[in-house]
Amino acid sequence: MPNSSSKFHCNHRGGREASRRELVSRSLQSAQHCLEDQDFGTAYAHYLLVLNLAPELKTSVKETFQFTLFKWAEELDSLARIQDLFNCYEQALELYPNDEVICNSMGEHLFRMGFRDEAAGYFHKAVKLNPDFADAKENFYRVANWLVERWHFIMLNDAKRNLTYLKAIENAVRSGCKSVLDIGTGTGILSMFAKKAGATSVYACELSKTMYELACDVVAANKMDREIKLLHLKSLDIEIPKHIPERVSLVVTETVDAGLFGEGIVESLIHAWEHLLLQPK
Repeated sequence: MPNSSSKFHCNHRGGREASRRELVSRSLQSAQHCLEDQDFGTAYAHYLLVLNLAPELKTSVKETFQFTLFKWAEELDSLARIQDLFNCYEQALELYPNDEVICNSMGEHLFRMGFRDEAAGYFHKAVKLNPDFADAKENFYRVANWLVERWHFIMLNDAKRNLTYLKAIENAVRSGCKSVLDIGTGTGILSMFAKKAGATSVYACELSKTMYELACDVVAANKMDREIKLLHLKSLDIEIPKHIPERVSLVVTETVDAGLFGEGIVESLIHAWEHLLLQPK
C-alpha cells in the first residue's frame, strides 16, 4: 500500500506539472495572437497569468511584457480609465519590483496627470536602479525643477545665512539642547548642523516626498543616515512615541521666508511647543 500511495502522489504531481506547462504554453500563444491583433488588454491578461504560473519565465518574456504593458496603458489613458492604468502598473511592479523601465513609465503617466511629487519618486527610483538610464535622469531633473523651489538654491548658497544658523544651533546644543527636531528639513542641512554640533538625537520631518528623498540622499552622502531620523510627515502629524521616542529640547526650521504664513509654520511651531518640546521647569 505505501508504494501504491507514493506512486499515486507522484503521478498526481506529474499530472499537475504537465497541466501547468500546457496552460502556460497556450497562454503564451494566445498572448502572441492578441499582440498581432493589437488586442493589448487581453495580451496583458495572458502575460499576467503566465508570469504568475511560471515565474521562471520572467527574464525571457520581460521585454514583450513591457511592450504589452505600455501599449495597454496608452489605451487605458486615452479612455480615461486611470485607476485601471495604475492597477496594471502596480501588478507589473509586483512582478518586476526593480525594473527601472517600468518605474520610469509609471512616473511619466503620473507626471502627465499632475501627480508631480509621486512621479518624482518613481523617476528617482529608476535612476537609483540604473544611474545610466538617460530617460529617467532627464525626467527626474525635469520634475525636480517643478518641485524644488528656487529659494532652496538661494538659501543653500547664502554662506552668511548658513553660518548664522550653524552658530545659533551650536550655541543651543552647547547650552544643553541635546535632542533636536528639524521642521521642513528640505535638504537636511540644519539637521546635519545639529548633529555636527553634538546633539545626541536628531529628528527631521519633510512633507514633500521629493525633498524627503533628496534629504535622505544628502544625509546618506554625508554618512549621517544612522544618526538622523528622517520622517516623511507633516510636523503636525508627529506623535510620541509612535514616530519619535521623546520630546525634544530644540526645534529648528528654515521655512522663515516670504511664505511664512503660507508654510503653516506658525501652527507647526505651536504644535511643537505644546506636544514635542520639553517644557521649561
